[in-house]
Amino acid sequence: MILSGRHMAPQERVFVTDAAEEVRVRNTLPRDFPGISDLCKCIYPDTAPWSANELSSHLAVFPEGQFVAVYGSEEKVVGMCASLIVLWDDYQMLDNWEAFTADGFFTNHDAKRGHTLYGAEVIVDPRFEHHGIGEKLYCARRGLTKRLELWRIRGGSRLRGYHQYAGQVAPEEYVVQVVHGYLRDPTLTFQLHQGFHVLAVVPHYLSDDPASLGYAAVIEWLNPETIVPEMLVERPTQFLHKDVLRHLVTGDNRGGC
Repeated sequence: MILSGRHMAPQERVFVTDAAEEVRVRNTLPRDFPGISDLCKCIYPDTAPWSANELSSHLAVFPEGQFVAVYGSEEKVVGMCASLIVLWDDYQMLDNWEAFTADGFFTNHDAKRGHTLYGAEVIVDPRFEHHGIGEKLYCARRGLTKRLELWRIRGGSRLRGYHQYAGQVAPEEYVVQVVHGYLRDPTLTFQLHQGFHVLAVVPHYLSDDPASLGYAAVIEWLNPETIVPEMLVERPTQFLHKDVLRHLVTGDNRGGC
């Protein structure tokens, strides 16, 4: 699936008071592929959805890393996330999405040498907003990271709100202001609340994306069960909130599942 050039379509919100209880997260199965495709078309109508070939490749190389959020007895797909394990030393911090995901097929998945879960995609049906679906998907990722005793989760956070401020601040300053709560970014702000922190800002992470102008923040969540002092010493500090190191040293890496 090519993430470049994505434009979210306006959607009518579905008000379901018990949606949080009705939604469950499980590993993706081949029968979910049509629902994932429909979800992609709902959110990004101008971009080709994940193909059956790409999704099949994900399940072939790393089935444990693929999740869907399903609603009700009919298991309507209302969210999904896709991940792979990488050896971070094989990449540069400023590499783009295609490099980290082998053009969306995850054939670079490296469970033998890798210690980093790379988050390639998270999407939630906008008609089911504010029902905790995104949080459940991130919780599933954190649980997987702990079970596999990986060091961390990393990924690229598309700066969806940056186009509104591009004429006023550089992307790095935009991220700093989002980190400290002076500005809100639809994607990054949520991820910060999930315990992630920013390591760098990447230009050209996504090509032809008017909302982010191609920019993304490299984000990281450290596994509190495998943290070693070297991870904190080597971590870039330019984009860290003043309270982050205190939380990490005390073992409070947030995202409590």
